[in-house]
Amino acid sequence: MYIPEDLRYTKTHEWIREVEDGVYEIGLTDFAQKELGDIVFVNLPQAGEALAAGASFADVESVKAVSEIYSPLDGEVAEVNQTPLDEPELINKAPYETWLVKARGTSSPDALLSASEYKRLIG
Repeated sequence: MYIPEDLRYTKTHEWIREVEDGVYEIGLTDFAQKELGDIVFVNLPQAGEALAAGASFADVESVKAVSEIYSPLDGEVAEVNQTPLDEPELINKAPYETWLVKARGTSSPDALLSASEYKRLIG
């Protein structure tokens, strides 16, 4: 299973990548999309909505279940990626290229899991 070294991870299987100072992309990990199965629908927040670390901010529906997506940091949604709304299967095909939202963080993701810590978590 592919786990990029340059990302940080949550115990609930989200990834986060800093794209500019204080702005982060958030998506679902390869492990999460494999566990979910074929993703058929994505429900994302609107730009400007507040995010709280550990709180649900979106959900995805797969052929197996509906699963919550949890924020890895405090902040607000800066931008919503329209692509997975139109083509949710892209999360299955390219989980680390298909970000869901960009967030302007007011907390740091430094306490999140490194790639090696995440690998240990998922076994």
